Amino acid sequence: MKPVAVILSGCGRADGSEIHESVFTLLALSRLQKAFCIYAPDRQQARVVNHRTGETNQENRNVLDEAARIARGNILPLSELHIEDISAIILPGGQGVSQNLWNYQKDGIRGAVNPDIEKALTSAMHAHIPLGFICIAPVLGARIAQIAGKRVTLTIGMDPETAADIEALGCRHQKSEVHECVIDTKNRVVSTAAYMSARTIAECNSGIEALVNAVCEMAEQ
Repeated sequence: MKPVAVILSGCGRADGSEIHESVFTLLALSRLQKAFCIYAPDRQQARVVNHRTGETNQENRNVLDEAARIARGNILPLSELHIEDISAIILPGGQGVSQNLWNYQKDGIRGAVNPDIEKALTSAMHAHIPLGFICIAPVLGARIAQIAGKRVTLTIGMDPETAADIEALGCRHQKSEVHECVIDTKNRVVSTAAYMSARTIAECNSGIEALVNAVCEMAEQ
């Protein structure tokens, strides 16, 4: 099987990729003995947050450089992702998804999407390459589905406001428990709530492990 692409959006839940979700994704792939490659956009972060205080710092950081912390340096610019070289794509959550991959946090569901992530995900969706969306990332999945002209079933757990945004983008939201993943077989999309619902690190891992298993099984079909 070709490698699974994992797309990160920085390092840290408040301004990049959620670290637990990212590591659990990579761990689950490793346990399945699946090859993976890691990508992130080579661009400046929308903001930099002190994760201890929650305050915004007046400094500049690069998304690719920060994501390299999680990838242990083994990472490529998202612009170099070619869908013919991969078997699936998985996006961990974190506010980097809604700040660095698209402007959802600032401008809502009509916010601009980073061109590299739009190209990668729309190309994958049209090519029926399996996609996995974790935590807040399913909302981006809905935005990509809208761009691609598809109606996809997704979950962010039980949060009514975020679920409403998924529906407003023309997709279907399905409520789920934290340990579950929702599988849209027709569109080859899998999603799970993770820290949108999880109260503990173990709960977060349970849904991600289910998602990775489902995405890999789908990629092998």
